[in-house]
Amino acid sequence: MKLLVLGGTHHVGRAVVETALARGDDVTTLNRGLTGHQPPGARARRADRTDPAALRAALGDESWDAVIDTWSSAPAVVGDAAALLAGRAGHYGYVSSLSVYTDPIPRGADESAATVDADPASTDGTDYQAAKRGGELAAAAAFGDRALLARAGLILGPYEIVGRMPWWLRRMDRGGDVLAPGPADMPLQYVDCRDLAAWMLTAADRGLGGAFNTVSQRGQATMGSLLEAARNVTGSRARLVWAPPEVIEAAGIQPWIELPVWVPPDGEDASVHDVDVSAVYAAGLACRPVEETVADTWKWLQDENWQPTARPGRPQHGLSPDVEQKVLASLAG
Repeated sequence: MKLLVLGGTHHVGRAVVETALARGDDVTTLNRGLTGHQPPGARARRADRTDPAALRAALGDESWDAVIDTWSSAPAVVGDAAALLAGRAGHYGYVSSLSVYTDPIPRGADESAATVDADPASTDGTDYQAAKRGGELAAAAAFGDRALLARAGLILGPYEIVGRMPWWLRRMDRGGDVLAPGPADMPLQYVDCRDLAAWMLTAADRGLGGAFNTVSQRGQATMGSLLEAARNVTGSRARLVWAPPEVIEAAGIQPWIELPVWVPPDGEDASVHDVDVSAVYAAGLACRPVEETVADTWKWLQDENWQPTARPGRPQHGLSPDVEQKVLASLAG
């Protein structure tokens, strides 16, 4: 397949490029070339895609079998690219998000759940939910049923610059008592970036379009198995100290952000780990064991020494040592 990846140097985009190259695809990437890692073997085009003229100049009049777009800001940027490529590509895969659904998402929601209001022509990317939904609308406006909308939830795996799994791994590596948000058997729903990439490429081969909740089955891992895998792969002697949800909440700790991956199992955000994925599994999604995802993330951190950096408008993930110690002390007392 002749593939164009808009992005291609971070997390899902990098996984798409590497997976496509391993399949033998002919891959072109388009990005600014300022950050991230350009996988060898792909042809790089350079442009700031927020500038439509620069985008047109960088892509010239070339055509592709498929496009995969990882953009997560202003919808108009997706619209510009999709409109430009609508007559020059057979398929447009857009990495979207479960965040397009209106809050709170019903437990067990499928793709028919209500979505947020959004404007595909908006140049504002500050509202993540509206930006992702606007991106979906922009892609669909240009490509119709040739647009694939991969509504990913929690995305883990190597190259994860959001910093959720990296924080847990480095916390385990430090050792000592680790505050573990319970219950340990709480089912998780997530997708490894490489499994997401492989599925999107196969969908492009098949010309599959439409919206799909693109995460694992509920219980692919539990909070306990995720943290145990992180402890084991680092070789740490850390001790997991499990705290019930009410203790975490009473301490004012922010779920998802300060304790990455975790949300209260009975709260309004619990649906992040409980959406219907029957459609994407019927369409061929396959997810690897959590131990493999965690081990490969640790290897990437060691190989490339990735460090978290502040991203405009995005929170920094992880719990401060002082807050952690205060809660651990309350549990010991």
